[in-house]
Order: sequence, then C-alpha cells, then structure tokens
Amino acid sequence: MARIVVIGGSGHVGTYLLPALIARGNEVVNVSRGTSSPYREHAAWKAVEHVAIDRKAEEKEGRFGAKVAELNADIVVDMISFELERTQQLVEALRHQIEHYLFCSSIWVYGHATTVPSIESDPTNAIDAYGINKAKIERWLLQQTRRNGFPATSSRPGHIVGRGWVPINPQANANPEVFSRIARGEKLALPNLGLEMLHHVHADDVAQWIVCAIEQRAASIGEVFNTVSSHALTMRGYAEAMYRWFAREPQLSFEPFDQWRLGLTESDAQTSWGHVMRSSCVSIEKSRQRLGYNPRFSSLELYRNRLRR
Repeated sequence: MARIVVIGGSGHVGTYLLPALIARGNEVVNVSRGTSSPYREHAAWKAVEHVAIDRKAEEKEGRFGAKVAELNADIVVDMISFELERTQQLVEALRHQIEHYLFCSSIWVYGHATTVPSIESDPTNAIDAYGINKAKIERWLLQQTRRNGFPATSSRPGHIVGRGWVPINPQANANPEVFSRIARGEKLALPNLGLEMLHHVHADDVAQWIVCAIEQRAASIGEVFNTVSSHALTMRGYAEAMYRWFAREPQLSFEPFDQWRLGLTESDAQTSWGHVMRSSCVSIEKSRQRLGYNPRFSSLELYRNRLRR
C-alpha cells in the first residue's frame, strides 16, 4: 500500500482515478481548491482524504511545494501543472522525499506531425503556449531523472472524454448542437475533405494508464508515454459513424477551411482550428509494451459511451 497524493483529483481523470487507487488498497489524498465535486458518485470517495489548497495562491507565495511535501506522500500525481517554474517549485520541495512523481502533459506537444502515428521519440513541435509549456516541463523532468535521480514519469493524453462535459464533435469543437443535427439527419459541413484526425481518450483510460505507470514504476520512471485510445478518427469517419449510430444516412458536405469556418461561431472556429491544424494521430505501442496499458474504449466507443449518459 502506498500513500498517494493526487493534485487536481476532483477533475475529469480524478473522478475515475481515485476510486481505482482506493480499490487497490492505497491511502489516497485529493488536493484541490475544494470548490468542485467528482463527476460521478462512488462509494470509494468516502475513503479519500481531502485537502483544500489553492495552488495558484500558494505558488504565488512560494508555499505550494512545501504544503504538498507536508502530506508525506510516497507518490504524487500532478494533473494540473502548466508552467515550468511552478513545477520546479513543487519538485524541489519533493526531492528525496517521494518514490514517484507523475506529470500530466499533452499530445499538444507534438504540434504539426511529420510522420504518423507520432511516437514519443519524435521531436516536440508545439505551436501554442499550452503545448510549449508542457514540453518544457517534460524536458526538465527527464533531465532531473537522468542527472539527479528524481523519479518522474510524464504522460501525454489526447482530448479527454468522459462524464460531466461535452465531447469534441465531428466538426472538432464542443458545440452539442452538432450531435443534435446529426441525430435529426440534417446535413453537416466539414472542412477540406474531412480527413484531418482527432485522437482522444476516455478519462477512465487515462486513470488506467496512471495505475499501470505506478504499478510498473521501474519501467515508467524517466520516460514519457502517449496516453490515448487505440486509433485516431478522421473527422469524416467520425461523422459517418455518428449518423449511423443515430440510424441516419450520412449527409455531409465539404468546404475549404477558410470558407467553412465562416459558418461557425468564432469560438467554435478557433477550437476546430486547434484540432484541424494538428490532425493528431499518436501511437500507444510504448505504453502497451512497457506498461501493459490496454485502453478499454476505442475512439468511437468512448463517444457512444458519453452520449448515452
């Protein structure tokens, strides 16, 4: 049994992760601001110790790392670290005190792919501040493991799908009306030829990956791993599958992206552009071979599972 602190454990992944850790006999501490509840009820939450810490406020005062260190964890799972300097503050406080630190990165570190599927040894090529910062943290953690023995592992989830929020739709944004239009059998426009790819993952599978990495600690420390479903989806294939799931014949049209985006709100167009410009497709073979990761949900199954709820 280990004492495991999960920073941001009330979020999408934590909703599934903390009960899974409790079920394995661990002592689990959820560190959050204390302002939100898990996205699904589970009896295991009664066994979780909850510690309210406002990360941003404590980091500003230089105290967050010390507060986490005071919890005397064997393992720390950090779901909400976005800037290198703040990660460094935490790591310095935990150095020589913990057995394993797991950092949640993102497939956004890849940016534009040169070859597909993207693998962990490919150079990172992030194209926005979020991905750039995640890549910086990954590189620094790898350096800390190799030079100083800090026991860090990084994961790269795709877009996370699960209970409590709207999944990315076949137009690559979060507008739920797209699913309603498909259910009614109405025509749906897609950008270009609809062949750009989306690679997402169910929150329960991210939780499963974290459990695998903890249980295969020797194989995971000092490494970074992709954490997604088994296959990416093209936007066209995704849309066609959703029409058929709703017992409708696909009704699709295609337009060049710059023309197509005019039919969307600016917010939806920006979200869609973020996915279209990356056209993500990544491999999980490293996670399969080294950690025994086997995602429960395929890309289509995870969407169908979410829409049923």
